[in-house]
Amino acid sequence: MFNIPIQYEAPVYRPPSEWRSLLIQVTIGCSNNKCTYCDMYRSKKYRERSFEDILTDIKRCSSSGLTPEKVFLCDGDALGAPQELLVKTLRAIKEELPSVRRVGIYATAENILLKTTQELEELYDEGLAIAYLGLESGDDKVLHMIVKGNTAQEMLDASLKIKAAGIKLSTIAMLGVGGRKHSQNHIQHTARLLSETNPHFFSFLTTFSVPGTPYHTMLERGLIEPLTTYELLGEMKEILELSTFKLNKVIFRANHVSNPNPIGGTLPRDLDAVVSTINQWRAETPQGLYPVSPRPM
Repeated sequence: MFNIPIQYEAPVYRPPSEWRSLLIQVTIGCSNNKCTYCDMYRSKKYRERSFEDILTDIKRCSSSGLTPEKVFLCDGDALGAPQELLVKTLRAIKEELPSVRRVGIYATAENILLKTTQELEELYDEGLAIAYLGLESGDDKVLHMIVKGNTAQEMLDASLKIKAAGIKLSTIAMLGVGGRKHSQNHIQHTARLLSETNPHFFSFLTTFSVPGTPYHTMLERGLIEPLTTYELLGEMKEILELSTFKLNKVIFRANHVSNPNPIGGTLPRDLDAVVSTINQWRAETPQGLYPVSPRPM
């Protein structure tokens, strides 16, 4: 969309809904970087950028005439950056890019809980509007297996805390992440946690075995049995059916590149239509078929 005058430290990732956003790197890499399934930041050593470097990027964009409506702060969990750095960055965005109406950020349960309520409220007041939380699963055994670094209770506490500060919560869950052994617990506990947190936005992505990751090694050794496409659709269907959202307008999307079929709606209003579509897909899917990775292996 933009001709960006910034030299990014690749690779750079953002959520599907931030595809029109100006990307500003506040941190490089991921402070956890241990999730067994993820290779997104394994080529990077985590560090926080200086405000001077961040400001230079913002000013370059401003002087180039860019008028973005949205900004997304990278990399993997930029909310873990020091409070002063985040506040100064948000203020610089407001001053240099007055067209911006929304700023988003990736977050982990850990860096949400490390911030005080007052700090989160300050970030909201300075323009931080939405945080994307990789829940992945609501089941403690699955979270431990994938080395997420948080318990389900911490996910719950963090979700409620950031919502209480006024920041919209976008929660991401992973289909098939627990393999066949943990599938039912993954379904039930993820649905329970979603029901208790009522995120403003909710999305699925599909778990794939990426060569070079511990998850891939576990799969090769037979320690994890992957789910077929039919079973993955079953997980999606059951999680949605078991979740009892108290909000009347939970925006649901499963449009990540890992999902073979994009689907979305507003929950609970569109639940029946979404489930009907999933049932149709399942009826058309051979039970022995496995999903094809969107990335070359």
